Amino acid sequence: MNTKKITTLMILTLSIFMVSMMTLFSRTTKTNLPLVAIANYGPHSSLEDSIQGMKDELSNQGFIENKTIRYEMVDVGFEPSLIPQMIMNLKSHHPSVLVVTTTPVAQYAKGAVKDIPLVYNVITDPVAAGLLDTVNQSQGNMTGSSDKQDVRLLFDFAKRLLPHASNVGVLYSTAEANDIALIAMMKQAAKNSRMHVLAIPIDQARDISVSMQKFKHHVDFIYVGASGAIQPALPVIAAESKKMGIPVFNLNDEAVRLGLVLASFGVDYHRVGMNTGKLVARSLRGESIKTIQPLYPTNDDHHGLVSQQNATSLGLMLPDGDYHAAAA
Repeated sequence: MNTKKITTLMILTLSIFMVSMMTLFSRTTKTNLPLVAIANYGPHSSLEDSIQGMKDELSNQGFIENKTIRYEMVDVGFEPSLIPQMIMNLKSHHPSVLVVTTTPVAQYAKGAVKDIPLVYNVITDPVAAGLLDTVNQSQGNMTGSSDKQDVRLLFDFAKRLLPHASNVGVLYSTAEANDIALIAMMKQAAKNSRMHVLAIPIDQARDISVSMQKFKHHVDFIYVGASGAIQPALPVIAAESKKMGIPVFNLNDEAVRLGLVLASFGVDYHRVGMNTGKLVARSLRGESIKTIQPLYPTNDDHHGLVSQQNATSLGLMLPDGDYHAAAA
């Protein structure tokens, strides 16, 4: 082999070696970055918005993905039996913080994980869910960000669109603490808003279509909250309500943009996630969870969106207001 070929081969070999070393160094460096593990219940726009909000807030505070921090996210497709496996798997990776999204996930983590900071995300009532003893105080190794909305604002918004509305229907899962808390909040708020709440319990998702018939001739609109059991069935709820001519209000905007429901009203889940990010950042900087107070949405964190198409099909004239209108 001549000298030129030997030289070329050596350069090629050295180049491959350098690339391999750089790749190995990059992987090792990323592996050594602080890990924020995210345990999610399942794929849903509200949950995904909150997780993105958390990442955006952490980025704003200098925690840049794959540069100064790394993430690992797992969900169980809304299958509660898989939650223990998910939590224990993430725990085994020794995260600096474990973010637990939705009540069923947070409840299991609270009982199973004692040596890692836990930050809950998208929890309506952390006290009722057994995560905290008091509203404004973290407990043990857990604090977090609530999505607890002001239901009085929901009723005010609904009455602007439906001035004569006095009865609201809501389905709720008997197995979800978030749902039970929502019903209690709605009934309390209804006392001051001259509203009546017709709450129908659901044991299994397949019961939803039949249970919807109980709203016929009895409610002026239906509200669908953040329930992990009820939200996935929104297309069924929208189809059944359309047959009955009953408007549907949803918690988040996606269904409005798709033309499934008349309107959405609730907290901005991106902001809920940003609150989560603020808490995670404090923990990553070494602050004890015991000193990190949980966060709740403010009035400014609420917003509404109305479907012009859906309003037209229902024969409604939209009033002027400070909400947003969607073409769908």
